[in-house]
Amino acid sequence: MTDKTKEIPDSIKILTYNIHKGFSIANRRFTLFGIREALEVIDPDVIFLQELQGEHHKRRRKIDSWPLKPQGEFLAENRWPFSLYAKNAVYKKGHHGNGILCKYPIISWHNKNLSKAKFASRSYLHAKILLPNKTHLNLVCVHLGLFEAEREMQLGMIAQAIAETIPSDEPLIMAGDFNDWRKRALEHMKIDLGLKEAFKDYSGQHARTFPVWRPTLQVDRIYYRGLHLQEALSFQHKRWCKLSDHLPIGAIFNY
Repeated sequence: MTDKTKEIPDSIKILTYNIHKGFSIANRRFTLFGIREALEVIDPDVIFLQELQGEHHKRRRKIDSWPLKPQGEFLAENRWPFSLYAKNAVYKKGHHGNGILCKYPIISWHNKNLSKAKFASRSYLHAKILLPNKTHLNLVCVHLGLFEAEREMQLGMIAQAIAETIPSDEPLIMAGDFNDWRKRALEHMKIDLGLKEAFKDYSGQHARTFPVWRPTLQVDRIYYRGLHLQEALSFQHKRWCKLSDHLPIGAIFNY
């Protein structure tokens, strides 16, 4: 009797989500446990997280269910053995930033702060992971500013960083909260970096993700190159409306 060769997967499911520091709309309820449960139901291979709370001394003392671990480690502990947290917004009570949860090994990473303001979490978190077929995949998690001039500057910084640090022949997924309700980023990404946007490519328009109670703004994006888009994933279940002020979006790629 011979052992069957284990089939190596050739696709990857990703999700991006602004978790609003683990709180529902207007900070009415602490929802981190519900967020973890919902993410585990979807069970993506990679999760890009924005507004991930690393520490908050006041909330830790006030909220009985506040986890002992940082939020990224808490969300990752059951399903995602590899995780990153990049602290960007630092204030007296704590800090927050971006994060990546992953089922595959992270072989290198770095973080670049894109904001001059200490309280604003605007950053570029780049990780390189090793896929089951032994190839590399670059992951970039971003959270851009609220003002157009600020975003233009940040997009330029991102384009320069990617051009300098990521070989053009290596696959790349860049996802996060672009705050780009005026839809100016697509041409920038396409012309400067050769990136496509998953929902635009799949259905002809960006996903509507904010505000969660009546999604009208198309601010969350998934850009990619060097991969084949299989499907863009939207999550409209009512459970998501109770967890954050954004809806998550996802995609499945073949590599």
